Amino acid sequence: MRLPEGGRIDRAKPLRFTVDDVEYLGYAGDTLASAMIANGLLEVAPSTYRGRPRGIFAAGVDEPNALVQLDDPMLLATTVELVDGLAATTLRGRGRLTDTPDNTRYDKRNAHCDVLVIGGGPAGLAAALAAGRTGARTILVDEQRELGGSLLTENRLMGWLADTARELGALPETRVLTGTTAFGYYDQNFVALASKTRLWHVRAKRVVLATGAHERPLVFVDNDLPGIMLASAVRQYANRYAVLPGRDIVVATTNDGAYGTAFDLAGQVSTIVDSRAEPPAALAARARHLGIEVIAGSVVRQALGQRRIEGVLVGDREIACDLLAVSGGWNPAVHLFSQSQGRTRYDERVAAFVPDTSVQAQHIVGAANAVYDLAGCLEGGAEAGLEAATLTGFAGDRPGIPHTARESGKDPQPVWFVDGPEDRQFVDLQRDATVADVRRATGAGMRSVEHVKRYTTIGTAHDQGKTSGFAAIGVIARLLGAETPQGTTTYRPPYTPVSFALLAGRDRGELHDPVRTTPMHDWHVRNGARFENVGQWKRPWYYPQPGEDMKTAVLRECRAARTSVAVMDASTLGKIDIQGQDAGEFLNRMYTNAFAKLKVGHCRYGLLCKADGMVFDDGVVMRIAEDRFLATTTTGNAATVLDWFEEWSQTEWPELKVWFTSVTEQWATIAVVGPQARTVLAMVAPDVDCSAAAFDFMTFKDVKLADGTPARIARVSFSGELAFEINVDGRHGARVWDAVMATGLPTPYGTETMHVLRAEKGYVIVGQDTDGTVTPQDLGMEWIVSPRKDFVGKRSYRRVDTARPDRKHLVGLLPADPDDLLPEGAQLIAPDTPLTPPVPMLGHVTSSYHSAALERTFALALLKGGRQLIGQTVLAPLGDRTIAATVTEPIFYDPEGTRRDG
Repeated sequence: MRLPEGGRIDRAKPLRFTVDDVEYLGYAGDTLASAMIANGLLEVAPSTYRGRPRGIFAAGVDEPNALVQLDDPMLLATTVELVDGLAATTLRGRGRLTDTPDNTRYDKRNAHCDVLVIGGGPAGLAAALAAGRTGARTILVDEQRELGGSLLTENRLMGWLADTARELGALPETRVLTGTTAFGYYDQNFVALASKTRLWHVRAKRVVLATGAHERPLVFVDNDLPGIMLASAVRQYANRYAVLPGRDIVVATTNDGAYGTAFDLAGQVSTIVDSRAEPPAALAARARHLGIEVIAGSVVRQALGQRRIEGVLVGDREIACDLLAVSGGWNPAVHLFSQSQGRTRYDERVAAFVPDTSVQAQHIVGAANAVYDLAGCLEGGAEAGLEAATLTGFAGDRPGIPHTARESGKDPQPVWFVDGPEDRQFVDLQRDATVADVRRATGAGMRSVEHVKRYTTIGTAHDQGKTSGFAAIGVIARLLGAETPQGTTTYRPPYTPVSFALLAGRDRGELHDPVRTTPMHDWHVRNGARFENVGQWKRPWYYPQPGEDMKTAVLRECRAARTSVAVMDASTLGKIDIQGQDAGEFLNRMYTNAFAKLKVGHCRYGLLCKADGMVFDDGVVMRIAEDRFLATTTTGNAATVLDWFEEWSQTEWPELKVWFTSVTEQWATIAVVGPQARTVLAMVAPDVDCSAAAFDFMTFKDVKLADGTPARIARVSFSGELAFEINVDGRHGARVWDAVMATGLPTPYGTETMHVLRAEKGYVIVGQDTDGTVTPQDLGMEWIVSPRKDFVGKRSYRRVDTARPDRKHLVGLLPADPDDLLPEGAQLIAPDTPLTPPVPMLGHVTSSYHSAALERTFALALLKGGRQLIGQTVLAPLGDRTIAATVTEPIFYDPEGTRRDG
């Protein structure tokens, strides 16, 4: 029912909502759960497996029963903010995906701070205030939409709370994030936060954990009936939301905490059942003064009722009630602490696992550190906040905190379960797991709490054991005769469920895999290019003229490159700017060949290998200055190579002074290829002498083009023909491409023609002619492996396996029928191999094309012992037919290399 006054709801703003298609009325400030209780709707969907009646049990993220479906598949009614028109469906433990698209815009944001305070209760508020006043960059995070934590539940220090929230909002270096959950705590104080529409990545110098504690349930017969709730939840619904789940209340407790609930609801509470033989005298006296009976040294043995609690059995006595508020003690919320690799210990004084040893720069305060009295929370929070700020270089005084009396009481007396039918004593309400299930697990030999968890599934539901975890630990300890619980299960992120949509942010739909285009893309589109996807790039594949198919277009483009001049947009090649006095030494260690002595103005082709010696990437490296290089990579491997460089620099050779910057999109590159390439260069860059005598192969020049555009022209070739690469600022790429095409000489060509040209010369494409198991020696590239220096992967060549003569080698293939095109990926066998499975394979085709220069088809392949097979025949069985091919050297065109100089 709704109380006539009180609470923090706005009664002037009524909100209509539906649950299971029935309309109800709530108010702004309600949660869905509080509004349901106000309308007498305490029961929710039946339990997942046994179909037993279940009701709202908690008031926050620890709720095990009240699952609902809105637009999201599964949410907690206790954490859903009520809005007008909200439509909810109660769920029986499982959400349902819908076909309705989620059009919400989710964002990601990175933030750095000096002090991160997690938890907006009294300890967290005091910590944030102390840190913020020093000028330290402070972030305060709380999962609820309103600061206050337990102060809101207990209705205490409301004036101080309002003043503190106001001051925090005004501090220039302090940011307050409400409705935001810290769900993951990782190395080096990296904490992930989730709000409704934003994912935060926060890196903090110091972290203050003020995450509070979770109240434990009690385990007894039929303890799952609707109308049984955590005592703190009952208090919170009454004080914060002005709703009361029942009129005739019994409180069952093992500790002092539940007495506050009884005192706040004195008019409705008839009895307190305290497991301790001697409850604190002051609390017991106050209870009796308020007309509440205190039954000491007793426990609730059984809940009475069918679809809702109607009474409790205490000893042999039945006590009528329509609401049972239970408190089995408190568990410090050590989830984030444990995620940060902190260790916990069992504290018999509070009967809970508490933080013990930290490994990160953090402070644990308040109930998270098993400090439950308000004065201790305020003092500990203020001290921790000031200390955290001081350790990050700021100074200040501890803020004044309101005076509250020290609360002294007695230690709790935990009750793990009672005598009675164990298959009706529920340990995990969400999983329908009982004491009987735990007994079966221990009877089967399970001793570890981790094993019992998996045997029974306790703690594996959406709440991840926030109410059931410690209850299970206590039950296990009692069943095994242990004096104390042995330990908790492993706490892993996320602390509460996080939607995939939020994690994805804007990386979905078209932005999931962004399409990257070069500055010349519009020209390619206008001129009819067909595109292929290479990594994220749209690269021109070929340029068909009217009436041409792909084969005809590619042959025409190849002839132009071999006999006249052709141009290709090579802007997509990865480019990494490498700077620092040790840049040359670093490259020397990474590439198989030498770079330390490469002259300024010169280029060198380089090969990268993984630590196992297998080919990883290749590209041309230019030396721009003594301390600066520009390395190119394959298009699809640009980010991977950059990451590889960073990994070795940061983890293996941090003493080297070298830095890396991706500049792939800062440069536009135009490859001018063919015997007439110098003619085109003379028109585009008339001041550059491109003669063989003046412009050596594998050198570059920084020049100005005819229109004054700065350019870097390199004489490199991936076709075997005379070739130059014009590199300009990406902003000038389209204009320079237009200038090249305006000469009227070049034929544009795409990636398919590039593949044909390079394959005719036996040049490999990493990732196509390699598969992660190929060494430079397997490719016939022993010449690029320096015997005089060390590099990543070199020692692997001392392994016997890398020198086996039957390793796969790169070879050429000429089909017996010059018109037969071998499919790429086709398996190759020896001529006398029977085709009954399993069929032993010699290797496979890696590249296969029609060649204008050879006037026939040809292919490259990786074959076992391929060099010993040159001149022999292999077969490619293709189902309905078999293609025979002769094994050759992998270089088919201009093996002397004379065409490179035109």
